[in-house]
Amino acid sequence: MTVEGTAQRKTTRAGSKRTTAKKASPAKKAATAKGAETGPADRRDQAEQDQLVQLLTPEGKRVEHPDYAIDLSPEELRGLYRDMVLTRKFDAEATTLQRQGELGLWASLLGQEAAQIGSGRALHDDDYVFPTYREHGVAWCRGVDPTNLLGMFRGVNHGGWDPNSNNFHLYTIVIGSQTLHATGYAMGVQKDGADSAVIAYFGDGASSQGDVAESFTFSAVYNAPVVFFCQNNQWAISEPTERQTRVPLYQRARGYGFPGVRVDGNDVLACLAVTKAALERARTGQGPTLVEAFTYRMGAHTTSDDPTKYRADEETLAWEAKDPILRLRTYLEAEGLVDDAYLASIDEESEALGKRVRDVVRAMPDPDTMAIFENVYADGHALVDEERAQFAAYQASFADADAAAEGN
Repeated sequence: MTVEGTAQRKTTRAGSKRTTAKKASPAKKAATAKGAETGPADRRDQAEQDQLVQLLTPEGKRVEHPDYAIDLSPEELRGLYRDMVLTRKFDAEATTLQRQGELGLWASLLGQEAAQIGSGRALHDDDYVFPTYREHGVAWCRGVDPTNLLGMFRGVNHGGWDPNSNNFHLYTIVIGSQTLHATGYAMGVQKDGADSAVIAYFGDGASSQGDVAESFTFSAVYNAPVVFFCQNNQWAISEPTERQTRVPLYQRARGYGFPGVRVDGNDVLACLAVTKAALERARTGQGPTLVEAFTYRMGAHTTSDDPTKYRADEETLAWEAKDPILRLRTYLEAEGLVDDAYLASIDEESEALGKRVRDVVRAMPDPDTMAIFENVYADGHALVDEERAQFAAYQASFADADAAAEGN
């Protein structure tokens, strides 16, 4: 329920109280109903909808936008579909592996494939990416092996890839801090005279962090070549966006002196076109842009979360009808750009990827339970030594219990 919707309910309740004193005529009822249909809240909702950049409708119909034109070959369109399908498969396997105890935690991207693949495919090789912890699709676009993403969630490494090999920084768990890293890096790129751009990914929840506000300020003042890509999936864990902002997130950019644009985050073509334009703007010295990809988190915030406790089933069902993969597939089929053989080949590739992910993760070593005490202090510390000894004794107690059980 939106803020506008809440306000409209209040208006309706107030109107019903007034009509109890005096019965309204049929004509007046009709006029009231007509007014409710086009009231201020509805007009605001429609105005916001008009600002949404969309090139592919939820029904899979291609539409044009005056500011964001894009012309892709059939091969490129099929490539976007393949990217989204394989990314979703990888994400589903990771979720299952966590449920089986192979991973400690997982943050799913289910429903956000178009936002990530569209923006990821807009990047040049020399552009640099600063992700959060959910950008599995962007990592795929940057050529990061999906299995490398899982080591951190299994607890066996701190990120299994070299950031400079793919211009894709390590995942950032601290909410919003990567926007500052991206801004500083972009300022360095600018001083080096390079014609590359930087992109920072964050969510609607992170938009409430002071780090994000500071990065907006610095990037605007220094005209840094950075794109802030906000995936507004409408839920910061259990906190809806309406409790974080009184205006659409993309409008915040105006207060900092740079443009903001809202794009349909479930439309891979629109995400590609908008991000491509924003990156080109950054490369040509025109400064930062805020892109708000309006999408929806179909699953839980992480595998430790239960969204059924705070979200209505009707809301999720409504967004399932806007599925980004089904939307593009419908378009490709209608245009005769894919056939059953091609779709079957993608399914086969998807299954092969799932098997490889399972095999690699299960072959990973168990995390070193004592590693948490290493590198805390450069020269050691008495308290850490004491805690290490206590934890070692605690771990040994399980082995003693198992030995006792076997002896009985």
